Amino acid sequence: MDKPQNKFLSVHYQLYTVTPEGEKELEEQTSPEHPFEFISGFGIALEGFEKNLVDKEAGSSFDFMLEPEEAFGAYDPEGVHKLSRDVFTIKGKFDSENIYPGAIITLTDVDNNRFMAQVKKVEEDGITIDTNHPHAGKKLNFVGEMKENREATLEEIKVLLARMSGEGCSGCGHHDKDCGEGGCGGCGQHHGNGGCGGCH
Repeated sequence: MDKPQNKFLSVHYQLYTVTPEGEKELEEQTSPEHPFEFISGFGIALEGFEKNLVDKEAGSSFDFMLEPEEAFGAYDPEGVHKLSRDVFTIKGKFDSENIYPGAIITLTDVDNNRFMAQVKKVEEDGITIDTNHPHAGKKLNFVGEMKENREATLEEIKVLLARMSGEGCSGCGHHDKDCGEGGCGGCGQHHGNGGCGGCH
C-alpha cells in the first residue's frame, strides 16, 4: 500500500451548514489574502475535507458536501452538562466577563486534557455547557478555490511536527492567532463560531 503523500495545500473557501430542507447558512470563510494552509497526511484537517482536496490542481475550484458522519458526527445530548458556578468563580467573584451564553471556553478534565465547550445557559443554580462541536449533526458544504497544491518540503514537515509535539499550536500554522482561532477546513477547534477542521 502506498504511503500517503504529504502535500502542502493552500485553500480559500466558504463553509456553509446545510439544513435538511437544503437551506444554506454561511458559517465562516477565509480571505484570498489569508487562505487556510495545511499539510496533508497528518490528521490536521477533517479526513473528508482533505480527501476532496488533496488531488485538486492549483487554480481549480471545488464545491462538496460532507455528511455529519464525515464531519463532526451526530449531536450527542450527553455532551450537555450543568456545572456549579463555583467552577467559574475567581477569588470569590463569578467570571461574568468570559462566561456568558454563546461563549466558547476551554476546560480541563480529570486527566488534565483540555477541551472546548460552549456556554448555553448562565443561571443562579449552575452553568450549562455543551461539549459537542458547534457543527455536530450538521451537513457541511465547502465551496472555494485551491490556491496551491505541491509536495511539502522537509523543513515544512519538521516545523509541523515540532508544533504537534507541543512547541506551539497543534499543527495549524496558518494564522497569526492561536489554534483556537483556526479555519474550519483544518483547525477544528472553535474560533468565535466554530472551526471545522482537524486539530481536535
